[in-house]
Amino acid sequence: MKVLESLKIGNFSVYQDTVLYRFTSDSVLLARFARAKRGDVVADFCAGSGIVGLHFYAEHADMVRSVTLFEPNEALAEMSAESIAHNGLTALFSVEKMRLQDIPNAFAERYSLILCNPPYERRGSGFVSADPEKAPCRGELTLTLEELAAASSKCLKFGGRLAVVYRADRTAELICALRGQNLEPKVLRFVAGKAGAKPYAVLLSATKGARAGLEVLPTLENSTKRSTP
Repeated sequence: MKVLESLKIGNFSVYQDTVLYRFTSDSVLLARFARAKRGDVVADFCAGSGIVGLHFYAEHADMVRSVTLFEPNEALAEMSAESIAHNGLTALFSVEKMRLQDIPNAFAERYSLILCNPPYERRGSGFVSADPEKAPCRGELTLTLEELAAASSKCLKFGGRLAVVYRADRTAELICALRGQNLEPKVLRFVAGKAGAKPYAVLLSATKGARAGLEVLPTLENSTKRSTP
C-alpha cells in the first residue's frame, strides 16, 4: 500500500510503500549529517524511495544544483519518480533505474556529493530476509561494500565527497574499502540508541583524493528508529 508522508520540512513529502522496504531514521540522520556546498551536483546511491536525496535537497535547496537517484528496483524507482513529480522537482531531479555496478562512463566524475544508505549485512553472514523484495535492501545480495566504493570513486569528481551510513561494527571494513578507491575518510560520527549505549551505526564522510586526517564528532543519540522522519 502506497502512502504519502511529510518530511516535516516546508511542504516536501515522499511516497512510501508499506509492503516494500521502508526507510528508517538512519536515512534522515544521513541526510542531516552530509554537508552541503554551493552548486552541489548530488547523487543518491541505493536511493530506495528517494528519501535521502529528497531530504537533503529540502534542507539545502539553495545550495543544490541537481540530484540523481540511482535505484535498481523498478517499483521503488517509479515511486521515487512520483515523489519528485509531487514535489514539483522534475527540473532538478532525475531517476536512473540501474545497479551501481552498471553505471556507464557517461556518469564518471559528474558528482560533487554522493549520499548512500547501502545494504548493511555482510554477504555470507547468514542473514537473509524472508521477504525477497526487502532482502537486497538489507543484505549484500546484489551489491558489496567494495562495489559501492568503486562506483562512488568512479562517479565523484576529484575533491568530491561521499556520505554514507553503515553498521558501526563494520567501520573498519568501510574505511578500508573506501581508502582502496582513493576515498579518504574525513568526518566520522557514531550513532547510539541512548547515552552510554554501544553504537549501532556510523556516519562517515570521505573525500576523493584528500590527504589523511579524520574529524571524529561526538556520538549522536538516536532514541528512535522509526520509519518516518
